[in-house]
Amino acid sequence: MIDIKLYHVTEIATNCCYLVDEATGKSAVTDPGAESNALISQIEKDGGRLEYVILTHGHYDHICFAKQLADKFGAKIVTGKHNNEFLSNTDYNGTARHGIPFKPFSADILLDDGETFKLGETEIKYLYTPGHTSGCGVYIFDDVMISGDTLFCESYGRTDLPTGDDMNMIASLKKLKELDGDYHVIPGHGPMTTLEHERRWNPLMRRL
Repeated sequence: MIDIKLYHVTEIATNCCYLVDEATGKSAVTDPGAESNALISQIEKDGGRLEYVILTHGHYDHICFAKQLADKFGAKIVTGKHNNEFLSNTDYNGTARHGIPFKPFSADILLDDGETFKLGETEIKYLYTPGHTSGCGVYIFDDVMISGDTLFCESYGRTDLPTGDDMNMIASLKKLKELDGDYHVIPGHGPMTTLEHERRWNPLMRRL
């Protein structure tokens, strides 16, 4: 089982999750789009046992502090294989458009659709969900889904940015809708929801 603490980072309140495997104390951080002193202090308080920095996709508000955080604690950067280009392409990740200083980097672990890895004793599964970008993915563990900017509470990620695609988004939401069971969903921005709530009330997902 994984314990979750949520931090809001960046000027657009990116949901950055601090994950701690309860059995081992090993930890991970998802989508650190900007530096958070509170998050760093918590990691240090817990012994600095950061194993992974996990990225749902490659937009600046989800990746801009990933390399610095990984280097600080000796963690490995994990993302889907289709997202790796975003970590070095400033047009794709939006740093060029927003005038944000950015040093390109590459992930240490690149995942295929359906591939799993372990944080301590907890298995985490990656699902490839393009649409918002061509590199988007979600992570599932326990009864939790970290959905990035693919699925929001009663909404979904915009598709008008570089590599976004309407048909891919439709296919990805259909893929999530058809998963067995229910999940607590932590999106990239905004309030948490559940997959069952989205099946019933998300305007696009309910039509699929």
